[in-house]
Amino acid sequence: MNTASKSSSVDRRPVTRAAIAAAIIFVVAHVVLLIGITTPDKLYFDEVHYVPAARQMLLPVREGPMLNPMHPPLAKEIIALSIKAFGDVPLGWRYPAALFGALALVAVYLGALALFASQERAIAAVLLAFCNQMLFVQSRIAMLDIFALAFCLFAIAAFLHGFRQQRPHSAFALAGLFAGLASGCKWSGLFVLATCIAIVAVIRVMQGWRTRFADANAEDWYRPDLWPDFRLPHALVCFVLIPSVAYLATFVPLYGLSLSDIIEAQRRIFADNTTSAIAGHTYMSSWPSWPFLVRPVWYLFEKVGDDAFAAIVLLGNPLLLWPALIALIVALRDWIVGRSRDAFLVLAFYLGPYLAWALLPRTLGFIYYYLPAATTASFVLVYALTRKGAPRWLLWAFVAVGCAGFIAMLPVTAAAIGTSMATFNRLMLFQNWI
Repeated sequence: MNTASKSSSVDRRPVTRAAIAAAIIFVVAHVVLLIGITTPDKLYFDEVHYVPAARQMLLPVREGPMLNPMHPPLAKEIIALSIKAFGDVPLGWRYPAALFGALALVAVYLGALALFASQERAIAAVLLAFCNQMLFVQSRIAMLDIFALAFCLFAIAAFLHGFRQQRPHSAFALAGLFAGLASGCKWSGLFVLATCIAIVAVIRVMQGWRTRFADANAEDWYRPDLWPDFRLPHALVCFVLIPSVAYLATFVPLYGLSLSDIIEAQRRIFADNTTSAIAGHTYMSSWPSWPFLVRPVWYLFEKVGDDAFAAIVLLGNPLLLWPALIALIVALRDWIVGRSRDAFLVLAFYLGPYLAWALLPRTLGFIYYYLPAATTASFVLVYALTRKGAPRWLLWAFVAVGCAGFIAMLPVTAAAIGTSMATFNRLMLFQNWI
């Protein structure tokens, strides 16, 4: 009796430690992301599209046409709830972004823990994701991307957990649920769902071909005995039915159970998101340029005093995201030559959400579309920096460098801090960054 009780206690320790660590990450990130979030005290950049749409949702009777119909409603519904709770003020507009930014970091932690089975590596992944600069900026503005990102990261974490299980049904169902909610914020949430489906499909096809590696081992990305009881009906439920129900449910607060209205909403979203843009945009950039941080987006740059400027740029931390490209090559080599499971998974969830943009007919793109891949790049970096034979200090030295780069960029990423023209010129290393 005592032995069984002791064994049960030991089994619960990793779960308890993970829960405590996740709670600490959430609280610390939540507090940090809220500091100075109400600056500026006016709508800026794409807030002018999403906040009015959220306000409209709060009206007893909708007046005029539906605002911002080109995106699904979930993120705007969450912003509307915040406005109702905190008022139609900067905190009301932006609080949900900070909340979901903190949740996104929790999801990074859970995903890295499922992937690497190491608290140290999981914490390092969280710090790298926070310091990539993109997540920080998107967590302090009332746009849709941080909501989609958080749900996508929880979907990835659930899938990574299920990938290692003999019976992944529950984990894959959770992945489908979160992917459906991500798609309810932006259709780009479908990219993570498509990545999950592609992984399962490839493995099932290889199993159908009875593929075997001559010198197979437990760390192979493919095994013929993987998920023996996970059948096609289970896959359809997890990756089609559950995501579809979750996605369509986000439209119910707006349209009730009117099937015709919900279908028309999908037609409008499809039309708006598959039309090639003709007119240029000051900050537009194409998908091949995003990993190289060629063209940032200036969300805010205005004079607030003598040689004092409030500035917010979405660029990405070059001290993290440029080395991530080398880490990708390392992971690619390990997958092809060593058949590494971890290398395969980090590549899949970086390349899936990124390369999907290459398949779309839209010509209008922005670097903030790179946010999901830039965030999962933290997995790739941790993988490359902790390969067998790498010194333990290397990971934390790299984290320290990334944090230093993040701090150096704060004058142009947090409007409340502000910048001088000299600091601005020092940080803008290239002409195309201006």
